[in-house]
Amino acid sequence: MAKSAIEKLNAKKQVKIVNQLPAGVKWAPAGASMAVSTPAEVNQLMAQIPKEKLITITHIRDFLANKYETDITCPISTGIFINIAAAAAEEMRAGNIKTITPYWRTLKADGELNPKYPVYPDQQKTLLEAEGFTVIQKGKKYFVQDFLEHAFTLT
Repeated sequence: MAKSAIEKLNAKKQVKIVNQLPAGVKWAPAGASMAVSTPAEVNQLMAQIPKEKLITITHIRDFLANKYETDITCPISTGIFINIAAAAAEEMRAGNIKTITPYWRTLKADGELNPKYPVYPDQQKTLLEAEGFTVIQKGKKYFVQDFLEHAFTLT
């Protein structure tokens, strides 16, 4: 039986550090060090974002790389963990749990809504607009207008 997003979020995982990436990795220089976080840690960071503030996946990755003193944080696993956090939040909402991670406040690097979030784009767009953000459409993609003016910095 497949695990629920909540089960994936709460799975006991440890942060992994790769000391030297091999040559040929397209998104990092050869020899770079890389942190691979956990779903729970990424969710915990996303949960810190207050109303009227936004964060990007890039900022989360930069924060984690700094925390673990690595050159980068794995973009693939971080993206997966962000999507797990979003799906778990929606599972919690469906279970009438009132306090959930405000995943809708985590955007892609350029302020784009995440097409892998549940019920894209309607759910994230509705939740952002309810908090006063303006969501605009460019082609098939959706973006928060002036998202940098609402940037939140993790500490």
